[in-house]
Amino acid sequence: MRNHEIDLENKLQVRLMQGRELARCIDWAAQEGWNPGLHDSETFFAADPEGFLLAELHGEPVGMISAVRYGHGFGFIGFYIVLPEFRGRGYGLSLWNAAIERLNGRIIGLDGVVSQQDNYRKSGFSLAYKNMRMQGITGSKGPVSMDVVALDAIDPEQLVQYDAALFPGERATFLRHWVRQTGSITLGYLQKNKLRGYGVIRPCRTGFKVGPLFADDAQAAESLLNALLSRVPGGKQVQFDIATRHDAARDLALSWGMQPVFETARMYTGASPALDLDRQYGITTFELG
Repeated sequence: MRNHEIDLENKLQVRLMQGRELARCIDWAAQEGWNPGLHDSETFFAADPEGFLLAELHGEPVGMISAVRYGHGFGFIGFYIVLPEFRGRGYGLSLWNAAIERLNGRIIGLDGVVSQQDNYRKSGFSLAYKNMRMQGITGSKGPVSMDVVALDAIDPEQLVQYDAALFPGERATFLRHWVRQTGSITLGYLQKNKLRGYGVIRPCRTGFKVGPLFADDAQAAESLLNALLSRVPGGKQVQFDIATRHDAARDLALSWGMQPVFETARMYTGASPALDLDRQYGITTFELG
């Protein structure tokens, strides 16, 4: 991507972000109440080192957006933030246009907050389904199934193949870093040497967050979630992002006493990718899909 320089009241430049800058900008997401993971920046940057854009005014950062490429045909927009004191000046539109340009020619996905969904529709995005962040308290809930194993005991290629059927683009590099992120617990559900689900829980600014939670059926999903929550300190906040139309995922969250705290919408340009949403019990991350 070339650097963009836009004549507004002052000169605004939109440029590629460096890895060391992403950690600081993720602090902005924390200030927005998005509760990012403690070690997300390295994993996110590894997914696409040219996928994070920074807006600067006279050399000072004022906003950011991510436009991460997956494979050859899919991209995802997230981290769309302009600092509060610089909003209402058109800087967000400059970031948005740069992100759309970077993903030109691909199907683009995003998880849009309620207040921005009409604007995304004007840019050619259509609603695929709504998501809900569920929130509760960690704790142990019964014995852990013997079919739940540490993910590093599973052939990495089997994991990549399982994940590929449930995500719109190729993300092997992201996945390799995601399941090895510092402080994360990663588990698989293995029956007769066949992977039938996997899940990740990671430490965040507040408590922990589950994602993804992919499973062939409700029993596998329940076993994985029980094991994940049983392996972190009790009495901590836990968040779990689900598609609202996934009744089994909602029932699973409610069984842990989780309650909805906010809503987003998964939106795409063009046709929605053909995925087995029934096996997507928990979304990986609102920021990168």
